[in-house]
Amino acid sequence: MKDTTIQTLHPDAGKTNKVISLEKYETIKVAILEVLKEGDLSHTQLMEAIHKRVSSYFKGNAQWYGETVKLDLEARGVIQRSKSKLPIYSVA
Repeated sequence: MKDTTIQTLHPDAGKTNKVISLEKYETIKVAILEVLKEGDLSHTQLMEAIHKRVSSYFKGNAQWYGETVKLDLEARGVIQRSKSKLPIYSVA
C-alpha cells in the first residue's frame, strides 16, 4: 500500500519543495512546534533539537526532514524566521 504524501511548500515564491510521507511530515511538525514552544532557536539549535527528540524512533534523516518541514511551516506562516544575520526561529 502506498504511503499518503504531502507536497511541502517553500517560503520563497517560485521555489518548490519536496513531496514527502505525510506520517513523517506530521512527526517532524509536532517535534518542531514542541521545541519552539520551549523557546526561540537558531537553525543549528533547531535541527539538533529535532534530531534529539525523534532519533530513537524516526525512520530517516531527521535533520533532512526537519529542514523540509521547517521550510513548509515558514511558508504556511506557522513558524517565522527572524531577519537577523543569524536567523532565529519561533512559533508565529
